[in-house]
Amino acid sequence: MKKYLSTFSILILLISSQLFSQQTKSIDERVQELLSKMTLEEKVGQMTQITLQAVSKKQGTKTQKHELDEKKLEEAIVKYHIGSILNVYDVAHSIEYWHEVITKIQDIATKKTRLGIPVIYGIDAIHGATYTKGSTLFPQALAVASTFNKNIAERIGEITAIETRASGIPWNFYPVMDLGRQPLWPRLWETFGEDVYLAQQLGMAYIKGAQGNDVSRPDKLATCLKHYVGYSFPFNGFDRTPAYMSERTLREYFLPPFEAGIKAGAKTIMVNSSEVDGIPGHANRHLLTDILRGELKFNGFVVSDWEDIIRLHTRDRVAATPKEAVKIAVMAGVDMSMVPYDFSFYELLLDLVKEGSVPMWRIDEAVSRILKVKFELGLFENPYPSKNYLSKFASQEHTQANLVAARESIILAKNENNILPLKKNQKVFVTGPTANKLSVLNGGWTITWQGNEEDLYPQEKNTILEAITEKVGKKNVLYEEGCSFDKELNSKSALLKAKQSDVIVLCLGEPAYCETPGNINDLTLPEAQLNYAKKLIATGRPVVLVMVEGRPRLITKIFNDVKGALIAFLPGMEGGNAIADVLFGDVNPSGKLPISYPKYPNAIVHYDYKPIENFAENKYDPLLPFGFGLSYTKFSYSNLKLSKTEMTEDDEILVSVDVKNEGSIKGKEVVLMYITDVYGQVSRPNKQLKGFEKIELNPGETKTVTFKINKDHLSFIGINNKRIIEPGEFIVTIGDLKSKFYLK
Repeated sequence: MKKYLSTFSILILLISSQLFSQQTKSIDERVQELLSKMTLEEKVGQMTQITLQAVSKKQGTKTQKHELDEKKLEEAIVKYHIGSILNVYDVAHSIEYWHEVITKIQDIATKKTRLGIPVIYGIDAIHGATYTKGSTLFPQALAVASTFNKNIAERIGEITAIETRASGIPWNFYPVMDLGRQPLWPRLWETFGEDVYLAQQLGMAYIKGAQGNDVSRPDKLATCLKHYVGYSFPFNGFDRTPAYMSERTLREYFLPPFEAGIKAGAKTIMVNSSEVDGIPGHANRHLLTDILRGELKFNGFVVSDWEDIIRLHTRDRVAATPKEAVKIAVMAGVDMSMVPYDFSFYELLLDLVKEGSVPMWRIDEAVSRILKVKFELGLFENPYPSKNYLSKFASQEHTQANLVAARESIILAKNENNILPLKKNQKVFVTGPTANKLSVLNGGWTITWQGNEEDLYPQEKNTILEAITEKVGKKNVLYEEGCSFDKELNSKSALLKAKQSDVIVLCLGEPAYCETPGNINDLTLPEAQLNYAKKLIATGRPVVLVMVEGRPRLITKIFNDVKGALIAFLPGMEGGNAIADVLFGDVNPSGKLPISYPKYPNAIVHYDYKPIENFAENKYDPLLPFGFGLSYTKFSYSNLKLSKTEMTEDDEILVSVDVKNEGSIKGKEVVLMYITDVYGQVSRPNKQLKGFEKIELNPGETKTVTFKINKDHLSFIGINNKRIIEPGEFIVTIGDLKSKFYLK
């Protein structure tokens, strides 16, 4: 007996010693140790990512539950050694089913393969845990940008991480750090707007919330910056079409948000699915290696976008064969291929390495980066879903945070004669194609890819109509859809109800869409909606317009004739409640436009326009400017002070301004600090946002807001495409106040 106990004790000591040894080794040491044991096939498998559909028996629909094909799944992991799986096929799963799916995947990966390397599962949790039923679904990014609130962006990151990781998924393809400067683009709503600084700050805040200081924690995940770089500026406005820009433009506007995300610690990056100046993103070694690795010092891994490596051959025609496409992408700097339906990438890359066309060092480099993230996520210690955070999933705390975010995102765009807030005893006619749908409040990446299957939405959540009815009672609400998105329906009946009301709440906008299916030829709101609005205006009843949309559809033809207007963009699952709260004064609106809202289809000029764009006949003349947003109270600015009027590169200037609530109700105000570089070796923008702060003020209260200016706020990309700082005159603008300083 003693002999058996002694043997058992030695065994325990050996196991403990090995565990301790693993824990005391650095992640880099563990990566290299594992890499040294891997075969070529195992390495190439780690670089291969497939979609869940490729290992499924049944597609998920509203009437049919998804079913895994366990034989195919085992083949993918054991035979092809795949390192990653993504997505759903095709609808959101319950959290319990996610646990079942992830557990089956990791059982095979850790128990049936030679080295037990876990799979990293990735998902597009764009505004919450998109593909988990019942999750907390926040305002989309453009609406988050409308809050100008870094704390909200960080909180969204935190909650999304909790609910996505609670689903068993440790990797989120988000945030989108593309800059939203092409309003036609159907993914505009996935961006933080047109301004570089705003996108940087909100993106970094989201990453901080999602990753924290330790992504191995069961309530944190790895983020993915996308779509590196230039993807969001297609010349013709269509998704996945070319961007034409100089390297200076790319470095001045489109690269800085990614640089900020890298500094914030993002673990992965997804590649531009289109091309810049004729070079597809997945073939652009200059961007993927020279700049991303050499200049920006990114040390995570790079994943392709959907099917985009083979498209170098089939679509872009920069590769004569599929094999050449794989070689180009891998040698350009792509570490993992989102294939996603088969194992062609795996087979072609194996051939390329064996024939010497792709060197082994490049394979080792890519696989090391992938393994490092898996180690950092703690997947080798525990790749399975944790039940620790199930109680927090879609909790009341998370729902309340969602409601706060939605409320702060709503922009009061017009309030003629203080038509708003409405009285709760008024007879309200609610109408329009976005009045009684949840899908329009959420947009794409909601339950399904396109987000347009209304039947799948949680019925306990309120549409705009339902939220208004809940607030003021059925007896005070009339409803008729009146028109669809592109044709009139029952306008005669609607006009009769309009005349029976005291006020009309007209909800217009767009259906849910995502990516290429959202392409449009004209930014103007469809004629059916505009004509319906004109008929309602003609009744003589006051019309309050509510725009629910993913991009700024043109409303110039009706804007002057409505009495009030809210711009909601895509305010998420609590958007109906938030809009009703603002309409009836339970919430004082505080949203500001993160884009310039165009007046005409061909008048696309950004707020940070160059001098020549507002010279002679040229004008910056949007319907509503960047940073615009009204309140039910009034704020005044005074006492703008600079701590010094001259500075050197090593100095900093403190800027302070007093903000007072002159009205009779509490309100939140976004204080925006702009800097103008008066002269430069290349033409400088009219002004650039370099600081913002959201504050809350009681009636009559004054607060002093302080900003810092240092050399980073004054730098720009010069003639030689390098970031420089030039001495000269600068102007600080806050509200209607201005002050000068000089850089020596």
